Amino acid sequence: MPTLDHPSALREAGLRVTAPRLATLSAVAEHPHADAEVIAQAVRERLGTVSRQAVYDVLNALSDAEILRRVSVGGRSMQYELHRHDNHHHLVCRSCGRLEDVPCSIGHAPCLTPHDDHGFEIEIADVVYRGVCSECRAAQTSAGRTAAPAAQAPAPGASASAPAAHATPESP
Repeated sequence: MPTLDHPSALREAGLRVTAPRLATLSAVAEHPHADAEVIAQAVRERLGTVSRQAVYDVLNALSDAEILRRVSVGGRSMQYELHRHDNHHHLVCRSCGRLEDVPCSIGHAPCLTPHDDHGFEIEIADVVYRGVCSECRAAQTSAGRTAAPAAQAPAPGASASAPAAHATPESP
């Protein structure tokens, strides 16, 4: 992944170069697709005491300036990545939430065009592919082998061919 000159990116966007902004950009570069809490923790490790609100304000300012890109994949919290302006999409694992970048199969934005644009000038199409990642599939397969119900042994004194008695709260 190419490195980004964070001070230049801030200046080109008309933003002041500040320690919280630089620390936030570095945190996002080191933890792509992280949520605000992970980013805030990384910023605090760099700078010491920084409020959660200050980090949210920086994330919003950098997203509004298109230096960062907000990624929303359903019920999960907003995640952030450096905005590369490369028209990529995302894969998300329905099981663990892992999020990965995938290049657009067509290449230019918008890569998809609706049948009826209702008069809109389409600029971009955000695509989220959902599925189960290889690690979760392997874990599910492994769990399926070990979680098969074991044959239940008959209760002591019961006949193997006789059905087990079902005790209800009313019966002693």
